[in-house]
Amino acid sequence: MNSEDKYNPSQRTSTTEEYCRQINIITEYINNHLDENIDLSRLAEISNFSPFHFHRITRAFLGEPIGAYIIRMKIETAARLLRYTDLSVADIAYKVGYDVPSSLSKVFKQHYEISPIDYRNNKNYMIMQTIKKELDLNIKKVKIVNIPLRKMIYIKLFGKYGNLDSGGTWGRLWQFVKENKLYSAGIEHIAIYYDDPKVTEPQKLRTDLCLVIQKDAKPHGEVGVREMEGGKYAMFLYHGAYANLDAVYDIIYSELLPQNRLKLRNEHCFEKYLNHPDRTEPDKLKTEIYVPVE
Repeated sequence: MNSEDKYNPSQRTSTTEEYCRQINIITEYINNHLDENIDLSRLAEISNFSPFHFHRITRAFLGEPIGAYIIRMKIETAARLLRYTDLSVADIAYKVGYDVPSSLSKVFKQHYEISPIDYRNNKNYMIMQTIKKELDLNIKKVKIVNIPLRKMIYIKLFGKYGNLDSGGTWGRLWQFVKENKLYSAGIEHIAIYYDDPKVTEPQKLRTDLCLVIQKDAKPHGEVGVREMEGGKYAMFLYHGAYANLDAVYDIIYSELLPQNRLKLRNEHCFEKYLNHPDRTEPDKLKTEIYVPVE
């Protein structure tokens, strides 16, 4: 169904430096505007990253969502000023972009479990971030694939990704296939996730669970019919639990895409599931991740 071309290793020239340069532009802008309300759309504009992938790229390189990074830079700057200067808490709050000292105090205490005043008066108090545990993830080498336009039936879901009734939804889609005599060989299970869970509120996250079909169908009730444009994709095969997919995306965006000199297209990623989670051990699940590239 897909025409596949393996990426030629002889053409592999790392563009990690280019990604890092753009990340440096963003972080320098943040450092120079800590006293302002930093606009994420402005950061996306100066980064030259695709708006479809801006949040994933920055999170992959920074190790956290861009919004969380900005807040952390503000309060870490405040912590240094509290420790090494005589500036008042009010003046420090203004320097890191808070209109009133109470706003800084609230965020500071949430982050460090101590108030700015108590921290200033207790210089021996250690404030450190939790070290993130490294995962040994099984991700196969990238394949470049050209995918034709495909027809799908789908059900749109809203809510936190891990809490979706995926099993029940797939069941209703298959019932629709049966009732409308749509079965044929090669039906695929596809999920399109439109939002980044570290950017969008959980209840507003959007997901299309889809079955790729060969026959014509008409929408009915909650089941819609759509086409997905074809094009060039970088495909990564991941073996392992769905719970680690977030970390898999971080590796793809921070390492594998730039290492393979791949430039992103303004389309959404999607996942294809190759085995059934109810009949497969988590570490043996197979997921193909498709990232649109030029």
